Amino acid sequence: MADNARAKKLADLIREVVAEKLQRGIKDPRLGTHVTITDTRVTGDLREATVFYTVYGDEEERASAAAGLESAKGILRSAVGRAAGTKFTPTLAFVADALPENARTIEDLLDKARASDAQVRQASSGATFAGGADPYKKQGEDDTAE
Repeated sequence: MADNARAKKLADLIREVVAEKLQRGIKDPRLGTHVTITDTRVTGDLREATVFYTVYGDEEERASAAAGLESAKGILRSAVGRAAGTKFTPTLAFVADALPENARTIEDLLDKARASDAQVRQASSGATFAGGADPYKKQGEDDTAE
């Protein structure tokens, strides 16, 4: 079992090598410049690596990019093996990152909250206080209840 620092260093190296190879080394038109490597995680035994990616485009471009990454998996793994110089090159698994969908969901929720706040602000703009401007008793004022 490798230590976490070594796994983190290998994950960073894999991310950089795969991104560089996708940008300059692979001529597959399905991958192009709209594939972004967002994160890489390596298991503790350094045998398997999960590469997270995002694709700028619609669902069809995401599917074609996934197929392109699967077909280029061997080339990318050999490039990682040359760069890493380890005894065993980890197997690569490509997973579409859910980050853009999560960000879009959060933005939609924030828009709903802003609209709700605007409705409350508009409803309370002409309202008055229920018990007067200052409903609290202050010392030194005459109490008529005594």
